[in-house]
Amino acid sequence: MKIAHLITTLGVGGAEKHLHWLAAGQRQRGHQVSVTYLKGQGELSADFEALGVEVGCVPMEGLAAAPSAIGRVRDRFGALAPDVVHTHLLKADVVGALAAPRAGVPALITSKHNDERALLKRPVAFIHGRLTRRADRVIALSDHVRRFVAEHGRVPIERITRIYSGIDPQGLQPKRIRADVRAELGVADDAPLLVCVGRLAPQKDHPTLLAALARMSPDTVLLIVGGDPFGDGETRLPALAQALGVADRARFLGIRHDVPDLLGASDLFVMPSLWEGLGLVFLEAMAVSLPVVASNISAIPEVVEDGTSGWLVPPGDPDALAAAVTEAMGADDERRRRGEAGRARLDRVFGLPRMIDETLAVYAEVLTAKGRSA
Repeated sequence: MKIAHLITTLGVGGAEKHLHWLAAGQRQRGHQVSVTYLKGQGELSADFEALGVEVGCVPMEGLAAAPSAIGRVRDRFGALAPDVVHTHLLKADVVGALAAPRAGVPALITSKHNDERALLKRPVAFIHGRLTRRADRVIALSDHVRRFVAEHGRVPIERITRIYSGIDPQGLQPKRIRADVRAELGVADDAPLLVCVGRLAPQKDHPTLLAALARMSPDTVLLIVGGDPFGDGETRLPALAQALGVADRARFLGIRHDVPDLLGASDLFVMPSLWEGLGLVFLEAMAVSLPVVASNISAIPEVVEDGTSGWLVPPGDPDALAAAVTEAMGADDERRRRGEAGRARLDRVFGLPRMIDETLAVYAEVLTAKGRSA
């Protein structure tokens, strides 16, 4: 098949990583794959191109640029002549719904990666429901997102297929030993080391994490990995760490390309998100048998089993978060057991071949229903 993906950005984020895994699997199965993005600097473009994926950008910065961008995306689809257009993230979903039918694309699929806060606004929900009718099928990355999109996005739930995200754990193993990574970071071998990987956006609730750090043992070190290209997190959060008196223990590392090494050197993965569609970073932690401390909200309990593969706490509660981390750090055997249980769950539920096969099966089902071969 010719498969054209349309995504809002190609920055370093969960949806973009998901698409990278999906595109890699589709290429390995012999399909022709292209990716078009609408915003940002396209930081992951080279990673997609290394897969043999053709990457293009149709800039759409602001509403005023939308009509022109929709026309250019339509023209791009016309030139690519794909069998399937698959959109990812809200702005791309809207552009794809307006451009793909005009380009005569046989099948339009849209993936819902998150419980988008914008859908809680009634005008947005109304428009979303109308435009999503143009998609032949909606894929949700979790049961929670499936229910959320049905309720708030005004999409009939029977039109939404849940396909859990998947990753290849073999490709996410550390390349350097724990001691060497800690030495590079200036962290003692016996210091409790926490790691949080994610955009420095309000969704991830780093303020609660930093407030919890202030309540933990003073030898605890926190690695904060990620950037905030569309917000002020890169200045706001270090200032907050300074105000809370934890600036010497909260290490802001920015965007890193050695995340598996950082995970392998750490004792716990901690992220107190306020909402998550799935949380690909939890799967990355599970890939290296790193136990997780996170919020008991949205889709996180579908990924991290409280008491089995991690510790889940109420969102926005620094006392509960600090208590869970303290409990975990005081129980080496239990921490190891939950890390191993997380890896086993990853292999059982969140495998990459399953995700790719199930997604391709949706394409084939839609094309067959339209009398087209897949």
